[in-house]
Order: sequence, then structure tokens, then C-alpha cells
Amino acid sequence: MAKLAKFDNLLVERRGPRLYVTLNRPQARNALSREMVAELSAVAEFLEKTREIGAVVLRGAGGTFCAGGDIKGFKASFEGKPKRGKPDPVAVNNRRFGKFLARFNGLPQTVVAAVEGAAIAGGLGLMSVADVVIAAADAKFALTETSLGIPPAQIAPFVAARIGVPRARLLALTGARFDAREAARLGLVDLVCDDKVAFEAMLKKILADIGRCAPGANAATKRLLLASLTTPREKLLDQAAKDFAACLRGEEGREGVSAFLEKRPTRWAEKSREGL
Repeated sequence: MAKLAKFDNLLVERRGPRLYVTLNRPQARNALSREMVAELSAVAEFLEKTREIGAVVLRGAGGTFCAGGDIKGFKASFEGKPKRGKPDPVAVNNRRFGKFLARFNGLPQTVVAAVEGAAIAGGLGLMSVADVVIAAADAKFALTETSLGIPPAQIAPFVAARIGVPRARLLALTGARFDAREAARLGLVDLVCDDKVAFEAMLKKILADIGRCAPGANAATKRLLLASLTTPREKLLDQAAKDFAACLRGEEGREGVSAFLEKRPTRWAEKSREGL
């Protein structure tokens, strides 16, 4: 299994078959600096290479999920001008964030975003590439980029994929702020929790539910669901049949069928209880 390095802007902890990733810039409300995005990309690379982790929990330190991009970093961008015949470094850096979001969106693991405090701008984009989003009822959300004179360039496609273009237009073109219950109504948030106790209990329940699912089957299912956004139906169904056969004939399929017939928990379900 690949190993993770220590990070300056993230807290990373493995508990059994789960990885807990905490954005750790509480003094900046966990704003996404270039360094933090680079570290998140390293985590994504690690997760792509391991099948020993089936779930990822993404949250923020200090009671805030993520307040967006690092505005101080934006201001520093004004100081340098593009060199003639060379790509604008601002565009290059912005595109790098989009590549990270696409990579995190496609991870084989099931990603749970646990949102407290706020998920603003880039934080809302990061939340949108999770598979399951739970939020504290008092959490705040907004796409605020246009109020700064910029578009939510790399975020917009992922928000639109999650809630649809009409609702994404509403959020992006007004910059409106809203709470977790409205976020749930829009489809950005899956589950809303009234207090800290309920929040932690819901997170534990979701992880237990994920743990009963075979990691490889979840990865194949996630891959098919994401492909459904861009792949013609007949081609997708052909691939789905191949994936179904591979899973059924594989170790997980044999174990799942055997466990069902023998009326016992699967090995992955037993292992998932570690660290909960």
C-alpha cells in the first residue's frame, strides 16, 4: 500500500478502511491556498493507488468546512503579467484546480463531505465532488465569485452536474447566501443535522452504511453513474454488463453471494467496523 507524506495544510488519519482528511487552515477559515490544493492532489493520487480504503471523510478544522479560495493569493496574481506567447499563469493555476476537482470527483472511494460552518465558493465546489454531503443546520453556503468580479470557472461544471444548470445559474448569477435546509432543497446537501451530536451520529451511520457495501462494487457503481453523464446509453449498458460480470466473478462477488447464503456478515462488513 502506498504511503502518505505529512502535510502542512491537512490533517490526515486512517481508521481501518476509512481515511479522514481535514482541511487545516482554521486561521483562514480553511481557504484553499495553492499549497493546500497541491496537498489534496497528493491525497487523491494516494487514494487512486490503494484499494484498502473504501471511504473518505472530508471536513474542515475549527468548525468551518471551507470559506473558498485564498483571496490573498488572488491579489498576488495581479503583480505578474503574462509573458508574450506564454499561457497566462493565472489561467494555468485556475485550470490546475479544475484538474484536482475532476480527479477527486472520480476517486474509486466513496467520499463523504461533512460540512460545518460554511462552504463558500471553492468550498462549495469541493463539497460538490463528494458522493454524500451531510451538513449542520446552521451551515452557510454561497457561490460568491461573481461578487468579486470573477466567474466560478472550474467549480461551475461540478455544481451544475450535482444540481442541474438552472439551479446552478440561480446560485452563480446572484451570489445568494443560504442555509443547509435550502442547500438540501436545491440538492447540494443530502442530509441536514440539527446539532453537533446529531451531526456526528449521522456521519457514523453513513460510514457504517458504506461499510456494508463492497468497496469494489461501489467503485464500479460510481464509475458507471459518472459515465452516465457523458456516455451514450447503449455503450454505457454494454460496459455495465462487463462490470457486472467482473464483479460477480471476482472475489467480492463470490464472498457476497456466499455470505448471503450462509446468513453471515461479509468480510468487508466485518472489517469496516474497525475505527467506528
